[in-house]
Amino acid sequence: MDRQNVILWILQIGFGVFFLYTGVIHLVVPEGLPEVISWMYDLSDPVHIMAGTAEILGGLGLILPGVTRIATWLTPLAAAGLVVLMLGAVVWHLGREEYREIVTNLVGAGLMSYVAYARWRIRPLPTRSAD
Repeated sequence: MDRQNVILWILQIGFGVFFLYTGVIHLVVPEGLPEVISWMYDLSDPVHIMAGTAEILGGLGLILPGVTRIATWLTPLAAAGLVVLMLGAVVWHLGREEYREIVTNLVGAGLMSYVAYARWRIRPLPTRSAD
């Protein structure tokens, strides 16, 4: 396994787990969230449902196609969808002047852009052979 593939897998698994976790938080919105994500209490229920569902599907899309080697074309699409989601979060946080969250979302969007492009053009995931 080459170095770039290892880096891509680290990003896919790390962000995949992160988005699965935050997606569940969006759908459950538990009491007592840490201050750093207390802004979640200000989102409407439809936004929580949309964001949570998109994050869970995106997180699964970063990991499962590569692990199963089935429909591996979904991984760059999942990464691209998460870029769109994070850019939407940037717009929302801009209106609230939450600059730390803006930077975090921009860095995440940049890394997911890299995953999307690399898994699409540079190092596509192998598909299961029809043995």
